Amino acid sequence: MDKTHTIIHVILTGGVGSRLWPLSRKSQPKQYLEIFDGKSLFELTVERNSDIADKVIVVGNIDNCHLSKKILEKRNTPYLDIVETTPRNTAAAIAFAAFAANPDDILIVTPMDHIIEKKELYDAAVNVAIEKAENGFIVTFGIVPTKPETGYGYIESKGENVISFREKPNLVTAKGFIAKKNFLWNSGMFCFKASVLLEELKAFKPKVYKKAKIAWENNVNGKLDLDLSLDIPAISVDYAVMERSKKIKVVPSQFLWSDLGSFESVYDYLVSKGHEVDSNGNMTIGTQNYTAFIGLKNTILIATDNANLVLQKEFSQDVKDLYNELEVKQPELLE
Repeated sequence: MDKTHTIIHVILTGGVGSRLWPLSRKSQPKQYLEIFDGKSLFELTVERNSDIADKVIVVGNIDNCHLSKKILEKRNTPYLDIVETTPRNTAAAIAFAAFAANPDDILIVTPMDHIIEKKELYDAAVNVAIEKAENGFIVTFGIVPTKPETGYGYIESKGENVISFREKPNLVTAKGFIAKKNFLWNSGMFCFKASVLLEELKAFKPKVYKKAKIAWENNVNGKLDLDLSLDIPAISVDYAVMERSKKIKVVPSQFLWSDLGSFESVYDYLVSKGHEVDSNGNMTIGTQNYTAFIGLKNTILIATDNANLVLQKEFSQDVKDLYNELEVKQPELLE
């Protein structure tokens, strides 16, 4: 494809992966665990987009920027580092990247904790998105769903047009979405011209735009001032722009996608890669010790140095509640 603009891959590295405790910790969040054929999700994200993008911008927090740096230096990938001193959600994070770019640059924004397979389908979707972005649209990537997943948000669509964005549904609602055949999983990936995103943010959330601009203009080597950052309203880009703008298009995509946001999705991924399970679907992660499961089905044992988790696969979303409880009672187990 002939590129008429500079294409920048913006990687958002926030998040602690609370549903993947005890594997994922504050000091080593899930996106940096080298458990995918010796690579981390962060490295896979950089790799996947390296032949598409001309530049890389990493928007990360002060606690994990050293982890990103290590991987990017290992790969000899030049990048611009934007360091958030406090998390302000995705509207501000994306705005910082857009301010750092030239107005006509095309930004492809991806979280860095996704598994994506069938790269040829991914590349095709990105090329369609870039073309639409060049024409002044803000593009979101919708994944054609393979099951009624309750852990993802959904996009109701008609062709390339978005009808509505929906929150994570319960199972009955999710089944209804699948039956209608015009609902896509919301991947949280976007493509747009820097100036278009900023214009829309300024129109719908002027305070986020203004305060993020001030914080960016006062950065020191990419590091943002804490007090100026705290002035920025914390709001997701979905609420700030995607659900309000009339310039949104969706690219329905068939590439295989998972945000590996729960042990259920990690389990499915590992099974697809040949990870061992017993005859009742039980799996161990993190231990080489002989482990026997008696009277249990679809159970996952996650073992680490100072904490173990025994989990029935279908209760994977509940790990977050445990994480929140530990935050109060035993915060040292989250470090």
